[in-house]
Amino acid sequence: MNAPFSPEELERYARHIVLPEIGGAGQQKLKRARVLVIGAGGLGAPVLQYLAAAGVGTLGIVDDDTVSLSNLQRQIIHDTEAVGMPKLDSAASAIRRINPTIEVELHPMRIDTANARDLVARYDMVADGSDNFDTRYAVADACAAESRPLVHAAVGRFDGSVTVLEPYATGKDGQQNPSYRDLFPEPPPAGLVPSCAEAGIIGALTGVIGTLQAVEVIKLIVGIGEPLVGRLLLYDALAARFDTIRYKRS
Repeated sequence: MNAPFSPEELERYARHIVLPEIGGAGQQKLKRARVLVIGAGGLGAPVLQYLAAAGVGTLGIVDDDTVSLSNLQRQIIHDTEAVGMPKLDSAASAIRRINPTIEVELHPMRIDTANARDLVARYDMVADGSDNFDTRYAVADACAAESRPLVHAAVGRFDGSVTVLEPYATGKDGQQNPSYRDLFPEPPPAGLVPSCAEAGIIGALTGVIGTLQAVEVIKLIVGIGEPLVGRLLLYDALAARFDTIRYKRS
């Protein structure tokens, strides 16, 4: 059941509640939602911050890394004093400063094919900010098996992409929605895609793409707008250009 908003909550979420597309009912949906965020790094940082600020009731975080000085150029949920701390602890502390009403569930682990499905099943949806293909495939397959929406994003150097995956459902045309494996049938050969440490990345790019992820999560929770299902949104920071590629189930 919906617990009435406190006066503090009404003031905190006032700019949401006055939106006809969200209103009090939509804000209650956000309050009840459970969202799992994979990674507390460059993408996970803005996702977690904006979902906490939006009033998403429970945020689960998966990460097994510690904060390093080189992270701070883009992973803005952490600060200099957090260097050496587990990213989970640093992120949880930041979330509580943003919104102390949020429940934070910490998962100090790496997602793989053995544990992904059980963890995903505990949440309403997933935002994936991981940086390797093994994790991405494991998360995507688990979300498909458990019928959980997945907001997927990736970044590199000056480019980023976002899409929403609901392969267990059908679209307006009656066709089955595409899966992650329809978009990327197999991972690239090892060593072909350089890591951020090898290739570099402009820090603000992760803020752009992670914020877009957070918007898609909010849309899915509230049930508004047109999520990026079957569409891959591409951002080229150097050209200041967005493009959209449509893809279908193979």
